Amino acid sequence: MKEVKLKHFALLHFIVFIWGFSPILGRYITVNALSLVWYRVLISVAVMAVYIVLSKQSFVLHRKQFIKLGTTGLIILIHWLSFYGAIKVSNVSVTMAAFSTGTLFSAIIEPVFYKRAVRKYEIIIGIIIVLAIGMILSIEFKYWLGILLGMFAALTSSIFGVLNGLFVKEIKPAIISFYELFSALIGLSIYFLFTRYFSADFFELDNASIIGLLLLSLVCTVFPFIASVNLSKYISPYTIVLTVNLETVYGIIWAIILYKENKELTIGFYIGLLIILIAIFLNSYFKSLDNKKQKLNLSSEFNK
Repeated sequence: MKEVKLKHFALLHFIVFIWGFSPILGRYITVNALSLVWYRVLISVAVMAVYIVLSKQSFVLHRKQFIKLGTTGLIILIHWLSFYGAIKVSNVSVTMAAFSTGTLFSAIIEPVFYKRAVRKYEIIIGIIIVLAIGMILSIEFKYWLGILLGMFAALTSSIFGVLNGLFVKEIKPAIISFYELFSALIGLSIYFLFTRYFSADFFELDNASIIGLLLLSLVCTVFPFIASVNLSKYISPYTIVLTVNLETVYGIIWAIILYKENKELTIGFYIGLLIILIAIFLNSYFKSLDNKKQKLNLSSEFNK
């Protein structure tokens, strides 16, 4: 992991702020989750291809690299289908609260791939988040499917976040992003062909969907996706997932302002959400203490 600078964290927070608006667009776009994801991936892949050509980067990959990125692309596809599916069957606030469980999943997954010890406070805080989700589920049971899909989106997000942290050591971020999303496009297109999903109606989009899809693809996908993969060189996947949880805050604030979702939910939901946010920020605090302790240990070892 290279040296982390303030500009890396600033860029990460800017990316998360942009992502915080993506669930709002997910609700604004009128087409269903399957169509939304297909169009989003199609536009993003086309723009990324142009960017790679203009920046004179090579598309060439080794066979093993292509297989790894292709497999990860399918995980990203499942992630987006789950995420936007959750929004369609519930609302933005419920989806974002459930998506916060990524902290727990990342705490379990990252040590396996990075071969480090599991930190107890990560697991404890992750469990607190899950219990808070359970509380929300018991109160807002009508949104149970949205909560489950949101949690599954968090799980898949944690998996491909960790994998990209490994890939970026040997492959350029733009190439990683292009092949992953290209794989997602091919996978979903094959599914559509077998299920005969493509039809004249599929390609008829209203103005809201066209505007929303362009914003979602160009503003909330291409730049953030490439930049976030590149940040994996400097910032650990767990820290990225932790910061991405601020997407929950931004998303819910936008949902309240634009869609008045506070009228759709009970006070119990916001109590559960508050517990989740406190747990996330406590985790950030403990992590900073842990990092300081590691630096002191390294310094004492160096001075011996």
